[in-house]
Amino acid sequence: MTEQTLTKLSDLIARARAAGADAADAVFISSTAIGAGVRNGTTEDLERSETTDLGLRVFTGQKSAIVSATTLAPARFEGLVEQALAMARVLPDDRFAGLSEHSLTGTHTTNTLDLADTTEPDAKALLARATEGEQAALAIKGVTNSAGSNASWGRTEISLVTSQGFAGHYARTSHSTSVCVLAGQDESMQRDYDYHSTVHLADLENAAELGRKAGANAVARLNPTRPRTGRYPVVFHPRVANSFLQHFIGAISGASIARGTSFLKDKLNQRIFAEGVSITDDPTRPRGLRSRPFDGEGAHATPLALVQNGVLQTWLLDSRSARQLGLTSNGRAARGTSGPPAPSPTNLAFAPGALSPTALMADIKEGLFITEMMGSSINGLTGDYSRGASGFMIRDGQLAEATAEFTLAGNLLDIFASLILANDLVFRFGTNAPTLRTDALNVAGA
Repeated sequence: MTEQTLTKLSDLIARARAAGADAADAVFISSTAIGAGVRNGTTEDLERSETTDLGLRVFTGQKSAIVSATTLAPARFEGLVEQALAMARVLPDDRFAGLSEHSLTGTHTTNTLDLADTTEPDAKALLARATEGEQAALAIKGVTNSAGSNASWGRTEISLVTSQGFAGHYARTSHSTSVCVLAGQDESMQRDYDYHSTVHLADLENAAELGRKAGANAVARLNPTRPRTGRYPVVFHPRVANSFLQHFIGAISGASIARGTSFLKDKLNQRIFAEGVSITDDPTRPRGLRSRPFDGEGAHATPLALVQNGVLQTWLLDSRSARQLGLTSNGRAARGTSGPPAPSPTNLAFAPGALSPTALMADIKEGLFITEMMGSSINGLTGDYSRGASGFMIRDGQLAEATAEFTLAGNLLDIFASLILANDLVFRFGTNAPTLRTDALNVAGA
């Protein structure tokens, strides 16, 4: 099937070139997914989906256009080519458009990253897993209702062919479980959750354990107080600490830098994080949630040091943003079927620090431990930061009463510069952080 798909895409590219395109690429994505959900022991969702999507991009001079379809039928190719070229001819010039100068050549179908699990659970198995998670959560004393428990499986296959001689294919799978429950009654209800997603089923956390943690988290949040308005040391649980990496990656995207819309646009090769802080992006991690053997332009996937010892090392670049900046792509292009490539991270992570989470909080007389965040007001031009949050008070270095209904505010430059990292990094998500501490936030509370 893989060879047949690449042959068809190569034929499509050949037809585009014969019709007058100077260059072209085509991507084909096929996906199968099964999901099951239960709520209070009753099946609430059960679905299976299969999708196929084709995207053709053509270049004529400095003009380009993209057309998409839902089938790889050769009978549609002539019409797709004609449509794409007709669109390209009437669009304005883009002197930065073009295929990557650094793409691989030849056929690349060998995946050494272990991204495709052969295990395919059926609907019955998914329902059983979702039920197991919910039952474990409901068994926790104080849990009063379920907001739903879900289990899913998916497989996606990606094929890319370019007129530069690259042809590549890889598949990835995903298994996931999530549990969300409520504790308390009426206006005093509190909600919390836990979830896990992996490439291989064997690595997925036990559903009952996820349920127990979701239930315990919800109960722990009962009867929250509001902290007093002021400035406190703030510690972030790993499941929300990774949001700072997301803000950071948005600010170093080559597209944002080229537009001049990032608060980090003048910070290359400068220290923006505290000394000792490092950040990497690694598409080669075996079984990584965002691993890939090549990027959306057929470029080789290699690890990238974004920050070393607090110093910003590079931007996140695809070929177009690299040309705009007079730089070289670092293989971070991501692409769907209906739009052009754009810079995107893979497996993004802080390097762990030296302190345990307990030691990180030990000297805090009064502070906050954040377990959930909501809303977002981030000014990409200035770095001004404001988010709603909830969690627990820290008193004399220990977690104390639950707290909610307050806002954290500051500036990301100050926050980045003050971050202290714990040593509890676990590669659980696509973007991963250990427990983090900052003393650069203001709290708007009671």
